Amino acid sequence: MKVYFLSGLGADKTVFQFLNLKYCEPVFVSWIQPLQNETLPSYAFRLKDHYKISNDATICGLSFGGMIATEIAKEFSTSKVILISSAKTKYEMPPFYRLGKYFSMHNFAPGPVQRWFMLNIKNLFGLKTPNYIKVYEELIKNADIDFNKWAVTALVNWNNTHIPDNITHIHETTDKILPYKYVKCNYPIKQGGHLMIMEQSSLISELLQDIILHGSVLSSSASQFVHQNQV
Repeated sequence: MKVYFLSGLGADKTVFQFLNLKYCEPVFVSWIQPLQNETLPSYAFRLKDHYKISNDATICGLSFGGMIATEIAKEFSTSKVILISSAKTKYEMPPFYRLGKYFSMHNFAPGPVQRWFMLNIKNLFGLKTPNYIKVYEELIKNADIDFNKWAVTALVNWNNTHIPDNITHIHETTDKILPYKYVKCNYPIKQGGHLMIMEQSSLISELLQDIILHGSVLSSSASQFVHQNQV
């Protein structure tokens, strides 16, 4: 079974390297070049066509990748879409993010300044293990600045208000990038930062396997953890 994995802003497939994906055929989606002034929905449709993603596909989107996956889910109601550390609508993002459409400072900051900024806010991503922190630092150093500028602009101008029924959302209650208080999710995870896909890879692996293969959480360890954390 193919499962398409969409990474977050400034990230690539290395964020998924700690997951156990032996039960599926993972397809790690690389970002295609955005068009000038392209919207997030338009980009999502082109990405879908580029990778020939079918209407019954299984898609897992992390953070920004989850927003792209949401747009695909709106078109393909028979697809199975899982969001991790993401937002389904503009209202699940902090209000000050949406104000970014009026203050496009990210478009004027040079690459070295953007990288310096992202490296100095790494604590907000909830990473504690040196190995995972090193992965984050390498991602930032190798990030495509031009793509990131477009992606931030597309994100702050994203106006989606519709939540498709075929989405399952996993979110951490202590996320500092996309705070939990704005999000309605299926599986809240306590004390998991924005990049819990690395820090809590074993738990996320179990959750993903159950949701992808069975549509809900069945394994005893994951089920017990989720039950304790659901609100």
